[in-house]
Amino acid sequence: MKFRPCIDIHNEKVKQIVGSSLRDKNSAASENFVSGKDAVFYARMYKAHGLKGGHIILLNPVGSPFYHSTKKQAVEALKACPGLMQVGGGIKADNAAEFIDAGATHVIVTSYVFKDGKINYTNLRKLVDAVGKEKIVLDLSCKLSDGKYYIVTDRWQKLTDVELSAETLDELSEYCDEFLVHAADVEGKQNGIEEHVAEILGNWGKIPITYAGGARSVSDIKKLAKIGKGKVDVTIGSALEIFGGKLKLTEVIDACK
Repeated sequence: MKFRPCIDIHNEKVKQIVGSSLRDKNSAASENFVSGKDAVFYARMYKAHGLKGGHIILLNPVGSPFYHSTKKQAVEALKACPGLMQVGGGIKADNAAEFIDAGATHVIVTSYVFKDGKINYTNLRKLVDAVGKEKIVLDLSCKLSDGKYYIVTDRWQKLTDVELSAETLDELSEYCDEFLVHAADVEGKQNGIEEHVAEILGNWGKIPITYAGGARSVSDIKKLAKIGKGKVDVTIGSALEIFGGKLKLTEVIDACK
């Protein structure tokens, strides 16, 4: 189990937000923490701790008044620490290579691949052609609906018809190197992990998977390690001291070892 650090950028600031509160209208979100430091600062911190495979997420959509300044921060962080982190947010086949060239190890994609509630295989194949399967992370962030977990798109605002299941993971693993899964119902709330999501991921576990959402303590990390059968990595945001929480970064690194 590895700790995968994160840098979330919204309205040109590094932030931690409540995931379910994010709205494109007026670029609104409920904020847990707004940093006075930029994305480069956090990328260099993670590098100093030897942390690789984390992700930078642009939380403003393309077309937002803040998109270009948010993207600028992300690109600066990638260039400051090339080969360190993945990047997601507004990624498509026609701009994916730009982020790889800036220093991202992988591009993280959701909305481009899931269109009108379904998997868009045309876009998925275009993405593979653009940067290669080995540089793609599919974000299968999900919400609970009628007793099942369904993938959500557009910054966790739109529910798709695609269930998070072993069959879906099998199918989509043919097109990517890793999965990133935010349990969107608990993201940013520090109320503990979504155990059923962790169970689905751990029972599958055929390629690298990072779980995000709700982890707030060393005991949550240990619980995820057990439920995920050691096959699921973790990212933690709001609960970290560096983002206004109580958990020290070194505590989390040691717990994941």
